Amino acid sequence: MTALTDAQLLLRLRTRQLLLIRLLDAERNLGRAATALNISQPAATKLLQQAEETLGVKLFQRSARGVLPTTAGEVVVRYVRTLFSDFGIMREELAALASGLKGHLRIGSVPGAVPSLVAPALIEYKRLHPNVQVGVIEDTSNVIVHLLERGEVDLVLGRLTDQHAAGDYDVSPLSEEALVVVVRQGHPLLGQSSVSLKELISATWIMQPPGAPQRTRLDAALREAGITRKLNITETSSTVLTTALLQISEMVAVMPASLAAHYGRLGALRALPLNTPMRLPAISLITPAGRPLSAAAAHFAPLVRALAQEGSLP
Repeated sequence: MTALTDAQLLLRLRTRQLLLIRLLDAERNLGRAATALNISQPAATKLLQQAEETLGVKLFQRSARGVLPTTAGEVVVRYVRTLFSDFGIMREELAALASGLKGHLRIGSVPGAVPSLVAPALIEYKRLHPNVQVGVIEDTSNVIVHLLERGEVDLVLGRLTDQHAAGDYDVSPLSEEALVVVVRQGHPLLGQSSVSLKELISATWIMQPPGAPQRTRLDAALREAGITRKLNITETSSTVLTTALLQISEMVAVMPASLAAHYGRLGALRALPLNTPMRLPAISLITPAGRPLSAAAAHFAPLVRALAQEGSLP
């Protein structure tokens, strides 16, 4: 039997089948996916079977956790997500051509990029494009790059981690910076001219979860300092919680120098005079490789690059 061409396969696949695959990935339940598609569950089962017959692979299987994609299904789901994301981008660009820039801009950012890159870029962006709705998700790099992979944000200001293949993304380094240890104003350790990591063994630490670049660099610095003792740690990726805890306690945390400087200007935190310099990998503008940016994102990226080139970061 002659293998079907891509065009022949696409002609056999129906839009409803692709929509069902997308919904099954989101819902992990056939009944809910059928309801969202406004069809009966038997009709949804038939649509899925037809898609599997066309592609020649089983796409989903039932488990105790619901309907989960098979290994082949994960591949198909990834491309179905891209298809619908690109379709949305096409509609936004057509609307932009018709009536000026509109649509949605979805940004993923690490906390360290917010004061000196995201915030000033957004002020200028909203002045130029007031009709674009902007959403910003602030989290650790491993989380927001995963959102980028799923098409849930348009671009990321962060760092690639070992969990992600560099070839899947276009990465434009913007700035390198130091990682500093921060405490509240008036903390007893601020009276010292120099502080070592070994002096902080007994401190109560606030750290980002494992896998975050800040946590990885701090763990490495502790090992380099010969510190093997288990520390008293509270883990969170929330900058708000970190700052709130620091202000009412003797706890210590690490932050990018630019973020620490921002809270220093507000009179909230201060960096300790640590005698062990720590540097983070560069904050980068990260976008999916081989995929065009939406019209809204394509107008935001140059503003961020311009800020970095002007040396806006401390």
